[in-house]
Amino acid sequence: MGEKGLVIVYTGGGKGKTSAALGLVLRAVGYNHKVCMIQFVKGSWHYGELDSAKRLEPEFELVTAGKGFVGIIDDKSPREDHVKAANDALTISKEKILSGKYDVVILDEINYAIQLELVSLNDVLEIIKSKPDELDLVLTGNLCPLGKGDVQSTAAEKIIEVADLVTEMKEVKHPFKSGIKAKKGIDF
Repeated sequence: MGEKGLVIVYTGGGKGKTSAALGLVLRAVGYNHKVCMIQFVKGSWHYGELDSAKRLEPEFELVTAGKGFVGIIDDKSPREDHVKAANDALTISKEKILSGKYDVVILDEINYAIQLELVSLNDVLEIIKSKPDELDLVLTGNLCPLGKGDVQSTAAEKIIEVADLVTEMKEVKHPFKSGIKAKKGIDF
């Protein structure tokens, strides 16, 4: 029997949640572990991890299941399309998690999908509960602040409660606020 798998959460309003998960990918692949990342929100833009993931094959598989960022300026997809894509990503996630093929599965931006009500908290908690004991499961994306007493902060509390490791990225300063646009290779 292998080591106990962890539930790891990278969250917070600061930059670096997906980057932290990708750092974990590099470490895991270095030990010949098989890793799959399912992206719940990203999908319509081209970003660097799409190309770098190919260099880490066959140990690393990246599945882009989202329709792109929800509700931002260039989002032309109806909300129903985002909901369907996120729920399809849940189905893919269950299959990957239960397949026995992976040591690590990363649900990238799943916390945003919960917050935006694209997927249900109960479905995500069920996935966490059903993971094989030895599988490490990583959830990324911002959880809304705790303590508000609303549905979203209750979701955050429940995710944090079932996690073994939670790291919160906190924004101290961001170039976007100074008018500097997202930078290729740094932000996407």
